[in-house]
Amino acid sequence: MTLFKRAHRDEIAVVPMNTAHLDEVMSIESSVFPTPWSKSLYRSELEIPDTRIYLCLVERGRVIGYIGAMLVVDEVHITTIAVKESEQRRGIGKALLLHSLMIARSRGALAATLEVRVSSQGAHSLYHRFGFAPAGIRKNYYAEEHEDALIMWSHDLQGDEFNARLTTIASELKIQGLPLPTLSDNGS
Repeated sequence: MTLFKRAHRDEIAVVPMNTAHLDEVMSIESSVFPTPWSKSLYRSELEIPDTRIYLCLVERGRVIGYIGAMLVVDEVHITTIAVKESEQRRGIGKALLLHSLMIARSRGALAATLEVRVSSQGAHSLYHRFGFAPAGIRKNYYAEEHEDALIMWSHDLQGDEFNARLTTIASELKIQGLPLPTLSDNGS
């Protein structure tokens, strides 16, 4: 099962992250996060593809956003998501999250979780669209800024209601001209 088509250099596409993307990933990482992950951490994550999902959204051959996730038994934990500041509010994060959740579903994930800054209302709204709901607080999770994290969960990823959510989101992305996964290849 694949959710990816080979992209021409001038197209916008979601592709599996590889080491060739890391310089651009690190540039975005250091511009949007106060404590960026290291390139060596990304390399080590890419070396365990059976339990990791790392994707980049590329436009005209340049990385403009990326997402990372870890699969643990039947759950997927979104570990990172970032979009180049000049490209935010275009639906890039939505496209990346849709693709990663589709892959997680195809690998048997039943639930998804993530942490998000309590102050990041835009991100809360995005995650809510995917069925994520607040489940708790991690105190001082973002220690560099003394900010708490909101823990969010989305359940029943294999269910009809979640599939309907994904179909609606995919329709929105199509209108925005963003890349879509093949919804028939969702593993359910």
